[in-house]
Amino acid sequence: MSKYSRKSTVDSNMTAACSTETSMKKTPTLEMSRATELPESTLCVACSADGRLLGLGHSRGLSVWCASSLLCAAEWLQDGLEMTSIQITTMAEKAYLLATVDDMGVARVFAYHCESIHLLSVINTMENINKRSICLTFELSEGGHYGAASISCNSDVWLEVYHFPTDAWLKELEVEPSQNQDPDSSADVEVKWSPLAAVIKIQPPKTPAGTELDGPLENDFLTHCLALDKDMGSSQWDEQPFDKEAGQINESLSRCTHHFLLPCGQFPGDSHAKDQPALPVSVCVWWSGSHNLFHYMLRKSPKNKTDVEPMLDVLWPNAKEILCSAVSRCTRFIALGLDDALVCVWDRQSGSPLSVVPVSATDSAFSRMQFVDFRPESADDSQTAATVCLSVLCKSGTVHAVTSGRGAQSCTAQLNERPKDSGDIPTVIAPVPFLQSMMLVVQRNGKMFLQDVLNKTKVCFLNPPKTFQISTPCSPVYALNTKQQTLVIKGEQASSCSAGRQSQLFSFTFGEHGIMEQYIISHPDSQRQNTLEEAYNIYLWQRALSADERNKAIAHTWKQLQDTAELEQQRHSRAAAS
Repeated sequence: MSKYSRKSTVDSNMTAACSTETSMKKTPTLEMSRATELPESTLCVACSADGRLLGLGHSRGLSVWCASSLLCAAEWLQDGLEMTSIQITTMAEKAYLLATVDDMGVARVFAYHCESIHLLSVINTMENINKRSICLTFELSEGGHYGAASISCNSDVWLEVYHFPTDAWLKELEVEPSQNQDPDSSADVEVKWSPLAAVIKIQPPKTPAGTELDGPLENDFLTHCLALDKDMGSSQWDEQPFDKEAGQINESLSRCTHHFLLPCGQFPGDSHAKDQPALPVSVCVWWSGSHNLFHYMLRKSPKNKTDVEPMLDVLWPNAKEILCSAVSRCTRFIALGLDDALVCVWDRQSGSPLSVVPVSATDSAFSRMQFVDFRPESADDSQTAATVCLSVLCKSGTVHAVTSGRGAQSCTAQLNERPKDSGDIPTVIAPVPFLQSMMLVVQRNGKMFLQDVLNKTKVCFLNPPKTFQISTPCSPVYALNTKQQTLVIKGEQASSCSAGRQSQLFSFTFGEHGIMEQYIISHPDSQRQNTLEEAYNIYLWQRALSADERNKAIAHTWKQLQDTAELEQQRHSRAAAS
């Protein structure tokens, strides 16, 4: 029996994605299922992958809640702190890792074990106030084996990737009783946890000295790509990351976006991951203003070396500047939103673009993109493995669906009209993993609804109680619980005259409502686990079928790079002549 409740095929889904929106009945409403009061100044919330726990960041620290009862299980408090970012991941059956960033840009790693929270490590300690390092983003890989923090210090910005000693931490958590905590500060007393190790330190790529664009493209591909990046994005590379007078981060700074990648077929490093398929093998990185996607293997760092020189393993060039990116849940596919309204989907199994799709959104640049899991039923899954669906948000507020695949026609569809009112601009477009082809949309005006990406229809609105509204809809505090098929989101009383009103955590349960029955995926987290031999067979089969297409794609990419290089050379010549 199929594990999907809604019957569909690839062809019908592709047709639906390209068809115009049909007339529809009045959109139904899904009411809130429960609510509970939140700690003061709750700024972030995250859900563990197993659906058991919620991590909340707020003033004076963080807390861990039971996702079922919405009751606080433990808290870690310290005066003067305000957590602005939090992530929680399962380290073992009853042990979890939490990653936080506070309002001063300090990143920390915590463990939740036996109803206690322990501070394991501070990522960027500030020993010298003149060399204050600020954490811009901090993210854990699923399972907590690796972490990555983008750091800014004076005029430098870089990405640090760490390997966490999870096995050692688990043993230490077992022998450290909860009475070793100070009841007044929630801090561990005289506990020395195993230190984490820096794996690589990735800085913005620099063009080798003396490099010019006069030589032929084929002479030095890597040098040419770096030089092209440097020349085209020079206004961003040279900016200062920290405004000392204003005391804040320079938002126009060239920043990096990264994704942890799991083993995938013949991709470099996969041969060393046979026994640990759930462990990341590499990290891909791109910098704002860049055309290139860089891949680095996650190797253990050498002993007694704090500045780990990164070794670039793979470079994927693109004809246009990268504006946003997304990675599929299996990490086989990497989607890049490019300048001039182009979407490029790279396939890690083949090492070449799966598709390059122009989107009719030339009036506005891309700002965000997400993979949408629609997973159609098919007798032969290998035929549909290379079919993907994406939602792309533009700065103008329009949302586009992109459906493409090897051997299938690529389709785009605009899901909404360009908002005339700024309140209708989406601030969140998030895939809902347990609902087929479904996307959660939150607008600036506080409206929330679920949208079918393939059929371009609003399935239902999500309404808080009449006297309440969604807090900070421009940047809502929310989390999706895949296991319990719920959404939790921060709300507050709607009356503007209510001073000191208490924030609430609203919970919407999708599985209990008949509206959603046809969309529910029974086992959204189940992944088809092929043996290594099966993966190789599928890989070789796809390579054989796509040889002609890959050759054309490679030739097209080289042609675009050559054309771009020639334009740059002409621009340099004109500038020199004038």
